[in-house]
Amino acid sequence: MVKVIEFDETVTLKTQLEEDVGSVILIDKFTVNPEDVDHFLETWALVSEIVKKHPGVISIQLHRGIAGSCVFVGYIVFESTATIKQLYDSPDFQSMISEYPASFVVTAHIFKKVAVPGICVA
Repeated sequence: MVKVIEFDETVTLKTQLEEDVGSVILIDKFTVNPEDVDHFLETWALVSEIVKKHPGVISIQLHRGIAGSCVFVGYIVFESTATIKQLYDSPDFQSMISEYPASFVVTAHIFKKVAVPGICVA
């Protein structure tokens, strides 16, 4: 069973999914026990094959903490929050989620680029 923890206690992922703000980035923090890393990576790859074929997915990436860390950060760029909802509701995606190891914990939140003059553009 996947354990889900909110990034932000005051703004839930469910609340965010109701906002329509154009393209967004879903950032996930994943943690697993050391003995489950290979299982996690295999499952993440299978789930990502489903995700990257879903309409409205622009890109997907995974990073791992260094020095033996079992913390991973993944991000998916979506055309909209509606495409995230459609993905979450898809039977293929739902069936694959149960394949993650028992130690799997995910923290997910949706972000939008912020323009900072002279540094980054939105």
